Amino acid sequence: MPVPQGARHAGATRVTLLTEGTYPHSHGGVSVWCDQLVQGMPDLAFDVIAVTGTGREPVVWDLPAHVTGVLSVPMWGAPPEGRPPRGRSRNRLAAAYERFLTALLDPRAEDGFAPALYVLAQAASDGTLSPFLRADRAIAILTALWTRPGLAVREAQPTLHDALTATALLEHALRPLAAPAPETGVAHAVSGGVAVLPGLAALERHGVPLLLTEHGVYLRERYLGYRTAPYRWPVKAVILGFFRLLARESYRRAALITPGNRYNRLWEEEGGADPESIRTVYNGVDPAAFPAAGPEPDTPTLSWAGRVDPIKDLETLIRAFALVRAELPHARLRLFGGTPRGGEAYRERCEALAAELGHADAVTFEGRVDDIKDAYAAGNVVMLSSISEGFPFTLIEAMSCGRATVSTDVGGVREAVGDTGLVVPPRDPQAMASAALELLGDADRRRAMGEAARLRVIEQFTLRQTIDTFRSVYLELAHPEQESPAMTTTVRISAPAVHGTGSLAL
Repeated sequence: MPVPQGARHAGATRVTLLTEGTYPHSHGGVSVWCDQLVQGMPDLAFDVIAVTGTGREPVVWDLPAHVTGVLSVPMWGAPPEGRPPRGRSRNRLAAAYERFLTALLDPRAEDGFAPALYVLAQAASDGTLSPFLRADRAIAILTALWTRPGLAVREAQPTLHDALTATALLEHALRPLAAPAPETGVAHAVSGGVAVLPGLAALERHGVPLLLTEHGVYLRERYLGYRTAPYRWPVKAVILGFFRLLARESYRRAALITPGNRYNRLWEEEGGADPESIRTVYNGVDPAAFPAAGPEPDTPTLSWAGRVDPIKDLETLIRAFALVRAELPHARLRLFGGTPRGGEAYRERCEALAAELGHADAVTFEGRVDDIKDAYAAGNVVMLSSISEGFPFTLIEAMSCGRATVSTDVGGVREAVGDTGLVVPPRDPQAMASAALELLGDADRRRAMGEAARLRVIEQFTLRQTIDTFRSVYLELAHPEQESPAMTTTVRISAPAVHGTGSLAL
């Protein structure tokens, strides 16, 4: 539902943030990043189109007056209002939908994805797409299509239940197309995937430039998530085909792509982005807001901060801690951060694992903390165990606080840490435990690493640098006829050589 805010800023450059599951309805690293941008640019006008779960999620951030509106677009609540198409309109939409599905399932037909997507976008704007996808004809189109000779998905013998499931998932995924598309300014998608859909519609319909920032690699995270999803292969083929081609279209159409690290850049180039359209912009923190943390705890303690989510791989961290405790029986593991709605089962699984390994007394889930600095100060070493990251705030915040870190080698972690912390392979409890023990056993090394980490943040990853860069980007895209002097100092970072990078094809 729309949330009205302050008075319109007449004449101010307008930025529409496109989010999914984050700002302004939840906490977390991406939400912090959005809030930093908004709070840091009171001279611009911001709107937010937020893809949410049910649409009943409250706004949990204090929004300044220059955020002039928030529109929640629920993916899993009541469907968008509208009526099924009739006559020739129904036939045109059916033909476009068949072309859309063919592109998802037949590599030879992928060029049909974009034209079909924009027909679906217009139908969503007219209120006919969702009713069409919830009717029998959409099911019949898919059941007829994926049994055609020559399609790989045919070999999996898709069923009517598969068709119902895949069609329902697509109907939900395409709901953001029904949101009113921005008509002026810049549309800034702060992740890939479905959040981009209103931005693509705005570009196609009104010529509004699209800016895309990926903190994690959305497509990679969909691949990871659907690997264990409870769907048969035909369903996964449709949905992952959609996310892959949506990523390609987003990369192709974006006026500028601003990944938070060079690792993301590799995926974006492999996905079809023009290297000249990519500009790496690192996340930043205010070193004054994250000062040196002070004395360490007397008891050997590992701390972790983040949301309790499978992508954070707390199970590996708990297994690593069990190995640490075999060497240091008094060690503790303190986990700070909330559990998102729907993630309760994962937290319970992690708690059960700690109990099963015999360490429930030393592993504590402490929930959200009023001051995140306390989470970093709570440990002698700050841990990060994720299997996917962009350029994690928790890591550079801990570094700013002068704590030594042990992190998994994912996303932009190695770029952030440099030689001021230890980096280990993901999903490797033994390597993580060895690194933690190495630091817990050497106070002088921890202190030296922490001091070097804080200096690295001050030199390279400040919030001021991030805000200045994005203000210049917004002005450059919204007013291309005016050269922004600050843009002349923005560095385009070349991608490193790629060794053994596989295809992103499904």
